[in-house]
Amino acid sequence: MRKWILFSGLVLSMLLSACTDTEDDMEETRDHGSESGIETMSNLSEDTDKLEITMYNKDKEKVGTATFRSVYTGLNVTLDASNLPPGTHGFHIHENGICEAPDFESAGSHYNSTDAKHGFDHSEGPHAGDLPNIEVDQDGNVVADVTADMVTLKKGQENSLLKQGGTALVIHSEADDYKSQPSGDAGNRIACGVISE
Repeated sequence: MRKWILFSGLVLSMLLSACTDTEDDMEETRDHGSESGIETMSNLSEDTDKLEITMYNKDKEKVGTATFRSVYTGLNVTLDASNLPPGTHGFHIHENGICEAPDFESAGSHYNSTDAKHGFDHSEGPHAGDLPNIEVDQDGNVVADVTADMVTLKKGQENSLLKQGGTALVIHSEADDYKSQPSGDAGNRIACGVISE
């Protein structure tokens, strides 16, 4: 019995010692991680992994929000909007973070960091900013959840939406046909939101 108690005490002592060493190692990594090239928690938090933007119509009225979340495959984009014309509408990320009403032409062309052609159905497409069409119901409401797998919110990367000057999210008046150049014959720009820090 006494041997068993001594053995248990020895094992407990070794476990406590190992835990203490691990905590010390973790503390050292946190304190010196940036010097050794290890990415610390503070460095990870510098990258934006979620961003919410406001969408406005040509009358500068708020029509909804779009939330960008970093996921393994790129970005998840959730649109929640109202007071839009019913039907199918083109939905794109544009190259400039400027939404000047009423036509939103200030947002520029589609975001195209790979110099591709427009459209999911084009053999040399799509643009990095091409997104699937959205469906607005008869009451003018839409909740859409799409994936943008060619872009990121990580600053400094070639395909970052948070590049200098930002980018923009645009809803068009017509459906995108996924092949016509340069923007899918999607019609006028009816809503816009700036994507920036």
